[in-house]
Amino acid sequence: MISDMTVEELMESVKKGKMKSDEIVDYFKKRSEELDKKLSAYISKCEIKENEGGLNGIPFAVKDNMQLEGTKTTCASKILENYGSTYTATAVKRLLNEGAVALAKTNMDEFAMGSSTEFSAFFPTKNPWDLGRVPGGSSGGSAAAVAAGMVPFALGSDTGGSIRQPASFCGIVGYKPSYGLVSRYGLAAFASSMDQIGPLAKSVRDAALITEIMAGKDPKDATTVDKKIDLLKGVENSIEGMRMAIPKEFLKDLSPDVKMVFQEAIEKFEKMGTKIEEVSIPSLKYAVSVYYIIAPAEASSNLSRYDGIRYGLRIEEDTIDGIYNQTRNKGFGREVKRRIMLGTFTLSATYYDAYFDKAQKVRTLIKREMDEVLSSHDAILGPTTPNVAFKFGELSSPLDYYLQDIYTIPANLAGLPAMSLPMGFVNNMPIGLQIMTKRFEDAKMMRIARSYEKARGKFPMPKLNGGDER
Repeated sequence: MISDMTVEELMESVKKGKMKSDEIVDYFKKRSEELDKKLSAYISKCEIKENEGGLNGIPFAVKDNMQLEGTKTTCASKILENYGSTYTATAVKRLLNEGAVALAKTNMDEFAMGSSTEFSAFFPTKNPWDLGRVPGGSSGGSAAAVAAGMVPFALGSDTGGSIRQPASFCGIVGYKPSYGLVSRYGLAAFASSMDQIGPLAKSVRDAALITEIMAGKDPKDATTVDKKIDLLKGVENSIEGMRMAIPKEFLKDLSPDVKMVFQEAIEKFEKMGTKIEEVSIPSLKYAVSVYYIIAPAEASSNLSRYDGIRYGLRIEEDTIDGIYNQTRNKGFGREVKRRIMLGTFTLSATYYDAYFDKAQKVRTLIKREMDEVLSSHDAILGPTTPNVAFKFGELSSPLDYYLQDIYTIPANLAGLPAMSLPMGFVNNMPIGLQIMTKRFEDAKMMRIARSYEKARGKFPMPKLNGGDER
């Protein structure tokens, strides 16, 4: 079936004249039309093509917090419900320049704040493996669209696990590049020191291919680095002799079912000739606490621009303060308000030293301890999430939601590359394996991930009918 094909397979098919680019685009448009009625993965549809290139006719979807001229960029928020993109994000532009075709903007948790798409202001997205469960978040729409075969790949953004967690829940590959590798220009800022754009795809090689096109220095984003990384070079090489670290902290509260699947993954690594060592990274126990001080603080600063004056929703009132208050009250959802209030509190003069300043120091400690482990090991392995996708409404406490990112947050705090790829099933739902390496050792991470992917064998896709099944 065309919907099961990887980006590389589709490119090869066009190259050999077996399929035409227009035929591929039409197929995925038709399939998306059918399946989105069940999944609600898209906020809006489009068909934007700019150039001919290596990705000619390969469709993709874009998370709705990235600018794409000719579409609305809503961030799944009422405050930007009718905001038209005035330009195109650098990462998206580079894909369009290579001939890729943007088919849709995907659903997400409002301003990327959430782990399930339940915090979208418009509607939740459903998991293709079980329509009663969440697809993860905040890039849940992108993950569901790829897993369902609505597009061959999609873009997400990852601030604390928002690409990897939904990739784990939906049984696909999700890759957060090293901080600074891919431009954030055109991405609506959540926590600027941690945000990173990355792909959700069906294979490790596809994730590498897409990122190579997006990566590189961008004069419009001062945090990007001028570093050429060839992610596909050596990706098929053996990993025999490599040393893998497993933090004890990742195993402590792991459910027995997930632990069993993870143990099977570790056995595959051992058969490939790698040495597995259990290590301790003591500061990891503070990662979630640190993240939920720093990220809301940065968010409260970044979201202050939505005031009803410059763009987006405007609620008319008699005073400027009245416009600010009512616009934000009606425009922002509950979770966004919660995080803005948390951030404003920790940045206040009274509490800055007690919370924000301390959190930054512990962040440095976490980075130092992870770097130390990676100085003597090639990668850190662990499960991507503590459990499989949960049912809608199953988690009611904000803390339960925040703990969904317990294994993914450390990579963002330290700026490391990290990838989730499917490792097995628990109760018929997919669960992911996470791989982290040193910053800018993304190519090594790809090689390790690809070796595991080959050892694991082809991972099934959910059975969903839509479009022309061929």
